[in-house]
Amino acid sequence: MTARRVTLADVAWRAGVSKTAASFVLNGRDHMRIAAGTRQRVLEATAELGYRPNRIARSLRSDTTHTIGFISDTIATSQFAGDMIRGALDEASDHSYVLFIVEAREDTAIGQAMIEGMLDRRVDGVIYAAMSTRRVALPTALRDCPVVLLNCLAEDPSPPTIVPDEFNAGRDAARLLIEAGHDDGIYVVGGCHRTGRTPEGVYAGWERMRGIQQVMREAGLRLAGVRECAWHSPRHGYREVRALIAAGHRPQALICCNDRLAMGAYQAVGEAGQTVGGDVSVVSFDNSGLAGWLRPTLTSIALPHYELGRSAVRALLGGGGTAGFTSIPMPAVIRDSVRGPVRRSAWSNTVLLR
Repeated sequence: MTARRVTLADVAWRAGVSKTAASFVLNGRDHMRIAAGTRQRVLEATAELGYRPNRIARSLRSDTTHTIGFISDTIATSQFAGDMIRGALDEASDHSYVLFIVEAREDTAIGQAMIEGMLDRRVDGVIYAAMSTRRVALPTALRDCPVVLLNCLAEDPSPPTIVPDEFNAGRDAARLLIEAGHDDGIYVVGGCHRTGRTPEGVYAGWERMRGIQQVMREAGLRLAGVRECAWHSPRHGYREVRALIAAGHRPQALICCNDRLAMGAYQAVGEAGQTVGGDVSVVSFDNSGLAGWLRPTLTSIALPHYELGRSAVRALLGGGGTAGFTSIPMPAVIRDSVRGPVRRSAWSNTVLLR
């Protein structure tokens, strides 16, 4: 048998006050003249009885439930999901909100049912997230509620959108190599991620390449080449760098589009009798666990998953529904894979690990 829920009336009876007075104390109605002794008795009765406010009833009065829906594609099973969700949870907790998390693929009846279930529970707003930055079709059911897009983009009219600053990350990768003295033989491994499945490339690839090429132009330099390939496995990085060296090229520096490609590039460079951080400098993106385990340790531009999650909740609680595009900085984590000095003073968004 379920135990009877402790009510406000129980608290008032235990404290020896009216129900109205107990309500004023528990709802922080400081402008009401409640004696200090009365306030103390109400708080003690609340603790003794284990009273918890009926949030459903309160939400009907205030038209807010202090809950946020977090809907994603496959983020809950990705390697980076933990930090993004943790950031959203921490920010929600800081504002006394509860986060409901569901995974729902686009264009499926199950996904639609999950979204409708959240809305039926009267969440105050929804964060719609994606595992990798891409364009999405915002579900029709979300068009009439406060919503923020996290790590994805929608066509106009677009709700507030939170994404990593991939463009400046690309700029920083190129600047690191130029400041270390490289002015020739710089290759990009991965490019825009143009493959059979993504012939036009992906958002992160376009933005990173745009930033890289802009810095090269500003320095009066040109890339030696771009090796387009998929990003998901070290074998692609190994294959492209091995082919590059076999064709007689001698890269001085490699910009790999993620740490997995960099791992494969390390293997190809080693097989050619060269050293990373000595003969060839390598810069990457993601700052995954691989970056710290590779030898030499890998300089990598970090994806700011934790701050992405926090920023999405802040945007939603700040109004969610007012269009805006926010790019979250991606810090450069400098390690040992780049030869030559990097001028630390020139970098405001950098972590130096030697």
